[in-house]
Formats: sequence, C-alpha cells, structure tokens
Amino acid sequence: MPKPDFSAHTPMMQQYLTLKVDFPDTLVFYRMGDFYELFYADAERAAALMDITLTRRGQSAGEPVTMCGIPFHAVESYLAKLIRLGESVAICEQVGEVTGKGPVERKVVRVVTPGTLTDTALLADKTESVLAAFYPGPRQRCGLAWLALTQSELQLAECSMDELPGWLARIGPAELLLPADVPDALEARIRSLRLTTPQGGPLALSLRPAWQFDGALGQRKLCEHLHVASLSAWHAEGLPQAHAAASALLAFAEHTQGQALSHLQALRVARSDAAIDLPLSTRRNLELVQTLRGEDSPTLFSLLDTCMTSMGSRLLKRWLLEPQRDRSEAHARLLATAVLRDAPGAGHYAKLRGQLKGTSDVERITARTALGQVRPRELVALQLALQRAGLLADSIDGLTGLLAHIRQDLQPPPDCAALLAAAILEEPAALVRDGGVIATGHDAELDELRAIQNNCDAFLLDLETRERARTGIGNLRVQFSKVHGFYIEVTQGALDKVPADYRRRQTLKNAERFITPELKAFEDKALSAQERALAREKWLYDRLLGQLQAFVPALSRLAQAMAALDVLCSFAERSLTLNWCAPQFVKEPCIEIERGRHPVVEARLAETSQAAFIANDTRLHVKQRMQIITGPNMGGKSTYMRQVALIVLMASIGSHVPASSCRLGPIDAIHTRIGAADDLANAQSTFMVEMTEAAQILHGASRHSLVLMDEIGRGTSTFDGLALASGIAAQLHDRTQAFTLFATHYFELTEFPAKHHAAQNVHVSAAESGGDIVFLHEIQAGPASRSYGIQVARLAGMPAPVLHHARHTLEALEQQASASQAQIDLFAPPPAAAVAEPSPVESALAGIDPDALTPREALDALYRLKNIARREQATLAANTPTP
Repeated sequence: MPKPDFSAHTPMMQQYLTLKVDFPDTLVFYRMGDFYELFYADAERAAALMDITLTRRGQSAGEPVTMCGIPFHAVESYLAKLIRLGESVAICEQVGEVTGKGPVERKVVRVVTPGTLTDTALLADKTESVLAAFYPGPRQRCGLAWLALTQSELQLAECSMDELPGWLARIGPAELLLPADVPDALEARIRSLRLTTPQGGPLALSLRPAWQFDGALGQRKLCEHLHVASLSAWHAEGLPQAHAAASALLAFAEHTQGQALSHLQALRVARSDAAIDLPLSTRRNLELVQTLRGEDSPTLFSLLDTCMTSMGSRLLKRWLLEPQRDRSEAHARLLATAVLRDAPGAGHYAKLRGQLKGTSDVERITARTALGQVRPRELVALQLALQRAGLLADSIDGLTGLLAHIRQDLQPPPDCAALLAAAILEEPAALVRDGGVIATGHDAELDELRAIQNNCDAFLLDLETRERARTGIGNLRVQFSKVHGFYIEVTQGALDKVPADYRRRQTLKNAERFITPELKAFEDKALSAQERALAREKWLYDRLLGQLQAFVPALSRLAQAMAALDVLCSFAERSLTLNWCAPQFVKEPCIEIERGRHPVVEARLAETSQAAFIANDTRLHVKQRMQIITGPNMGGKSTYMRQVALIVLMASIGSHVPASSCRLGPIDAIHTRIGAADDLANAQSTFMVEMTEAAQILHGASRHSLVLMDEIGRGTSTFDGLALASGIAAQLHDRTQAFTLFATHYFELTEFPAKHHAAQNVHVSAAESGGDIVFLHEIQAGPASRSYGIQVARLAGMPAPVLHHARHTLEALEQQASASQAQIDLFAPPPAAAVAEPSPVESALAGIDPDALTPREALDALYRLKNIARREQATLAANTPTP
C-alpha cells in the first residue's frame, strides 16, 4: 500500500502525520515542550471526550491546524478518563536532541489501551486489566487467549460459539481483540452482551488484521516465550483456534509495550469442566464482587477481603470467581488455614499479617521491571519487600503442606536485594530524568561528575572573593542563571575598575554582567558535567533493569507466594472473627448445612447493632433434592437461598463458612434466577429475560448443580405463570435432578411434593399480632399457610383505601375459589397425542419387506405405491371445494 504524500505540510505536521499513519484508530499524544498536543480528528474527538478547549492555530497545507493540548504533568488523569471511555492512546515523546535543523526527533514510546494497563495511576490496586483475543474457527468452534500484563501467566481455551458468552463473563476482559474480517452479526452479538470493564466502562473491542490470527504462528510464539520445543507439558497442543487467538494477543501486547513480554513464564489451559460454572447472572444475583446497584460493598468479596497487600486482594478475587471442581486445592487451603489459626508463636496468622502489612505490590513492580517501565521508588519498595519476604519465610519455617510450598517460593532471589541496595539511593527522585537516582559509590564516573556539580558553590564563592580583592570592587558578585549561565555582575558606579580581561555578557539598567576566561572554562565544565551526569544515570538505570531481568521469574513466584499467604491469613482471621467453621468434602452428592447464615447480611446486622441473624439448616441429598419454599415477601426466602449458594461457593474456594457444620458433595455449577429486570436495549421484556435465564439454567444444569429459582413465572398471567413454574419444577426434579431451592408464591405448587418423592415443602415463618406481621426468618417444614401480601403492602406505606379495597377483593376471590369444585392436576403428565389412522400408502408400505423382494417384485411394488398415491390425490381433489 503506497504511503500518503505529506509534502505540502509543514515539517512538524509531516512528522506528526507520518507517525499517525501507524495508529489510525488511536489518539496520538504528541509531545511539544510541556504539553501533549492532539491534531485534526484526534483533537476534535479528545476535546469532546475530555471537555477541553479546541483551537485552530497556524496553517499547514494551506489549512488551519485544529488542535488541543494537555499539560504533560497531568497526563495520567486524562489517560484514566479516556481509558474508562474505552479509548486507546499512543504516547509520542521527544527522543532527539534540539539542533535547530528541523523538528526534534519523536517516536511513539508506548500505547495505553484498556486491556494493557500497568501504571498504578491508571489501575486500581484490587483490579486486574485483562486483555483477551477471540478467534472464530470452523464448525462453530472458537479460540480464546487472555492475560493481564501485570501477571506472568497466559491462558488458553476453546469452546463452542454457544458457550462464548459464559467464557467472556468468566474472563472479564477490559479489551477484546477480534479479527478484522469477523462477521458483523457476530460482532453485534458480542456487543449485545453489554459486558463492562473493571474500570466500569463498556468492553472495548479492537479489530486486528486477520493475518495475525495464525494458529501455527501462535504455537511457535508460545514455545519461544516458554523456551520449550512443544506445549505438551501444559496439555496445550491440539488447540489451533486458541493458538490463533494467542498469536494476535501476543502481537498486540508486544506492539503496545514496544518490546517482548519477557516476564511471561507460565501457561494454563482453562477447560469448561475444571471450574465450577458461575454464570454472569449468578455473580450478579449473589453480589460476589459488586452489589446489584454496582457498588463495591457490601459484597462477599468486601467481607472476605482483609488482606494486607493489594496482590493478596487480587488473588482472593480470582479464587472467588474461579472456584475449582477438584477439591484438592480447596482442601489444602483449609488445612493451611487451620494451621495458621491454631499454630502458636511465629507461624500464627496475626504475626504474619503484621509482617505483610505495608508490603509493596511485588507482582506489579516485577511486571513493570520486565517491561522496562518501573520507577526508581518502586525499586526501593521492592528491596524492602524482599527483606520482608525473608522474614515471612523464616516465620513459617517447619510448617507442612501448602505452607511449605509457599515458604519455598518466598525465598528472595540471591543477590537481588544487594544489587538494588547498591545501585539505588534510599530516597531517589521520582523519575530518572530528574537525576538523583543512582547511589553514590555505585559508579566512579558518575561520582566524579556529581563532585563537579557539588563544588560549584565553593568555586563561585572563592572566585568572588579573589575578584573583589583583585579589582577593588566591594559589591562585585559572581552568580548563575539558567538563561545566561555564570557571570560577574558589576554596578554602574564601579565600571571604571573593571579589568581588561572582563568580557561583557549582558547589560542591565544599573549594572553590567561580565565573563572571564577562567569563569567561562568553569561554566563549560560545570554545565557539561550536569548533562553528562543525567545521561550517565539514565544509562546506569537501564543497565540495572537489564541485570534485574534474570530475577524476574523468581520475583514472580515470590509475589504469588506472598499473595497466597496473605489470603490464607485473611481466611484465618475471618474464620475466627466471624465464628465460621471448616466445611467437610464428601464424595456422595449432598448439601448439608447446620445453622447456616448469610455472611454479608449477618455482618451488616452486627455493624448496625440490629437483631441477631436467624440461622437455618439445609439438607439436600439424593432422596431430597428440591425444596419448595413458600412464605411472605420480606420473610427471608431470598436471603436463605442466597446463603446456601454463598456457603457452597466459600467452601469450594477453601474458606471456612458461616455455619455450625457443613458437608458438601461434588458441585459443578451454581445457577440463579432471582429478581426482575428488563433488557430494553435488546428488546427483551422482564418476562422474556426471566424465561431466557430459566431456559439457560435448564439447558446447563446437571445433577451436581445447585439451582436457585426465585418466584419464577410471576411476569405473566397467573395461569401461564403457574403452568410454567410447575413445568420448570418438574424438569429440574425429574430430568435434571439438580439440587434446587424453588421459592414461589404459587400455593398450588405446594402440592408438588405429593407426586415427586425428592421434593419437600418448607416455609419461612411469620406471625400476626393484631394488624401487624412479624417476620421470624426461620425455615420450617411444610407449606406456608398465608401469603401476607396485604400486610407487607401496609408496611410499605400503601394508602389505607387501597388496602381496604384489596382485603374485600381477596375475601371475594377466596370464597369463589372455595366454591369451585374443579381441581386441575398441575403435575399430571401431558396427554398423549392422538394417533392418526395410517394412509393407504403407509399401509401398503407396512406390508412390504424390502429384503425379501426380487428386483422384479420390487419394481412391481413401486408401481403399486404410485397407483395408490395417484388415486389418493384424485380423491382428495374431488373432495376439495372449489373457491
């Protein structure tokens, strides 16, 4: 493709437009002095997005130049705003020297996109920015690859196209790469999912050239990154679609960072049958990491997260959203938590939490070190963290199991801390370009250059004293300014005493400034020393980053170990503070909970000094798989259902649970259908959303799933809703055989257990006192006797005339229902369809045995069938009235 001709533009605009060609869909921040400038279409878009002034200055190619700018020192705040809006930004810096011949050389040094954030100013401490790539392959199969640049692991997966929404919800990417030739319908389908980023904005979709999605290239790149000949050790062979996605993913990540991802050292293949399935609706309804209002607390994560480090909080969130079906990891965590709870002395969790407190984010510092983006003060923080890691390793010395593995990885890499201590000042400047970063004694040449700068004041004072004595000018001063350099200032009244070797440098109103050969020689030496010192520090810092690359794999393991220890200590603290018990895993299918509580609701009640939480038992097993739950609104049905799901989830990640005891069998998914909401953007009514989610559950649940169904069928007419609710309950009980909590206000469904042996009626209790209703929040056997809907409406402040009218209407309806003698059997199997009489052709076919016919007999039979069919058509035509 020929390059555009920019020769009609000014040299500055030629340089900008040439750089812009490589970033057509990206905002280019073009550094000019103390500002980043944007031009033309970029300026118009950025001005609208960031609410900054748009101007037109000068001309290029005969047209005014549209532009806007932001101060370089405030760039992070503007970047954060643009990233939240899903934009990407290319940072173009001045890299050349000012020569006066044409514009200063510039180049794009990094590209910031929603999925490639590493700066602490742009990324929340407890949030990961995940970059994912999607490749639609043949036969409705697709490949996925994803990573967070602040971590050292890349993940792969292959799934069917129908499973894609679930996978994207599980991954939670901030940015998704798609082939440029992806069908419009597929792109629209992905956008319709309305996934959001960790920053709260919409999922950013980035189209990449189709040739980058190459399976063979992706496999080769992965082998190069991992320094292996094949991917068999990770069971990652035979995934051509995933390899194609990985090819584009790595190419894009390297493009944005301007270098290879040297810290990428681990690979994992995620499989749909490995993790407990938590659909997006389940994560939302159970309020795992965000409330239904979109707030960060109170949630299960905010309750569990008492971690001392941000990397521990991020690991806890990953565990919470990716529980594994295999119980080995959860069991190991429970054993480690028990040791930390009960171990006396050094290994006790309280001491470990004290050592972890204030530890820097080793995981992100390591990633930024590998990418060459780490700042001096972060390296000082890393040095201190390595010292703490050594103390933590000593504190858990002698412990077994998971803690022994953690201790092994906690050992600081040899010589790393010593290298940092020798190379970096204890209190360095924030940026290398400011100088004052490299420690004294680390480099002899730098020390010599600094000595020249440090001796400036002494030399100037000595020169001033000598010149006053030589010239007899008592008020002579030797000074320095950034504009004019070093000079000797003499007032107008003493100009007749100026020696012949003084050369005039500047004339002022009341004084003259001079330079001498001696002062000029010192000026050249001093100014040169300052520039050379800054250049030397930059070179030494880059060399240090190169030396640290060898420690990156060990530092990554250390960060993971420190985060895991932090989470386990948090588990120990929560279990003791909140009186939680250790769950027991068993092989037989069951969910048995004694005195279970909703962890978040209980904590909120304790904070507000309200009444104590009412604990309840739950028993689900093969012979009792379903509970039909009835009772009044506000009685606690939804709280009870959610607490069972949360206890199951907490046990599955290796946490203690809010109960007196808990026995848990195999679990492969937690499905929920709770609440009412429409989806107007996709033209779906409340009832359509309800039915869609219910259908997804019926298709996805299995006998090892936990299903929560709350008030299904309420979005349509009473008879329609009741019929659908009964059919869904029967499907879950008879065919799916999942563990099901089925809350309903249809009292007709309380007849369900009479014909379904594995179902049981339970209700949340309530009592009336005069005209008031008291919710007891206790689960009791049997169906509820009343709904108490009118009493709840009164508590909500409904006007008295409405309540009076409702009571009379309710009495009339109850009398009408009791007078009716007809009773519909909701749970009878559907009647068999009427069997039609066979046609003459079908009767003739039934009498033919093809295997017993000779060729001649087969031909005769075919002719007979044609004659029968012809007569049948003639009869039909004769009996059909003419219009």
